[in-house]
Amino acid sequence: MIAKPRYDVIVFGATSFVGKLITDYLWRQYGIDGALSWGIAGRSEERLQELRDGLGDKAAALPIIVASADDEEDLRAMCEQARVILSTVGPYALYGELLVKACAETGTDYCDLCGEPQWIARMAERYHTIAGASGARIVHSCGFDSIPSDMGVWYLQQEAQKAWGKPCQHIQMRVVDSKGGVSGGTVASMLNMAKEASKDATLRKKLADPYLLCPPDHGFRARQMEQKIARYDRDFKQWSAPFVMAAINTRIVHRSNALLNHSYGEDFRYDEAMLTGTGIKGSAMAGAIASATGAMLLGAGLGPLRSALERYVVPKPGEGPSPKLQREGFFVLQFLGHGSGGEKLRLRVTGDGDPGYASTAKMISQAAACLAQDVSHKAVTGGILTPAATFGDDLIQRLQQHADVEFELQ
Repeated sequence: MIAKPRYDVIVFGATSFVGKLITDYLWRQYGIDGALSWGIAGRSEERLQELRDGLGDKAAALPIIVASADDEEDLRAMCEQARVILSTVGPYALYGELLVKACAETGTDYCDLCGEPQWIARMAERYHTIAGASGARIVHSCGFDSIPSDMGVWYLQQEAQKAWGKPCQHIQMRVVDSKGGVSGGTVASMLNMAKEASKDATLRKKLADPYLLCPPDHGFRARQMEQKIARYDRDFKQWSAPFVMAAINTRIVHRSNALLNHSYGEDFRYDEAMLTGTGIKGSAMAGAIASATGAMLLGAGLGPLRSALERYVVPKPGEGPSPKLQREGFFVLQFLGHGSGGEKLRLRVTGDGDPGYASTAKMISQAAACLAQDVSHKAVTGGILTPAATFGDDLIQRLQQHADVEFELQ
């Protein structure tokens, strides 16, 4: 890799639905001559030019790089021009490996929006050592999955150390409230994961492992709770339902613990769910969400039903929530940390904008900027990493100052 790349960040897949949101955010935040040097990339020069033109006349100098996800030579040439590649090109299990390989081999830092644990596990197995040797920091899951969860746990553990001199032994995250739409890209990733699992019994077993993303020698043995049904949550005094993102978030958190030298403890436990309220109404809502989630996962795993979902029910890739829904969206998360002696700490994490899109665009943009400008290679060396194991307080500050994400002890 050349000593001084031309750009801090290149957005690869800039013409995708979320790529356009990221491009718009970076343009409003940094423009051309701001604190971050950046460019946009994708396989169609015509569509990239249309995207740039839509930003206005002042964006005429915004760099464009043409590269295809299936052309390794293109990808390596792109890597040589950037400190960080921000990739939105998914499903990553279908289109992402060549770029991770190029980044790992050229020493180029990378971040993405991946919520596909089976693919992240493959990338860790194949490229963690290569990235470690080259110095490339490969950071998956830098959107709503899994920055609020991973950084929320990290933040609460820092506070526990300050207050108690030890980490929380058990942390629960509950989605208190949220509003936002569902995108075609997210659904496409979930359906592809279900398709892979339906054909591979070994993969189904791996996906059930809460420590799937941890290094082989992680040594963790604590039994983890993964909620699959409606239940009354005594700690939060409400009914709760399964949270669909828990499958990726919890595994990212456990990998963070492993990469951070087991700083959360050998017996650390972590779980996630959605709160649905009290009484009969809360119970009914929890049951409805649990049934709907189970039905969707069952349908996604069966070929004919999956095809019907793709054709008639779920959004197509490239589709997403309306601008109005993006603006009106939000999320409220509550973390409850338990110490080994009965101590408790509470943390509230909130974000403005549709969680999966408007807020995600801001989160991954600031993660990429943090990777390019704040995190030294001496402090964080190469490998297949996680947000918490990479960014620490630098990203917390950026999220609060520039991404409308707040971390507040209760």
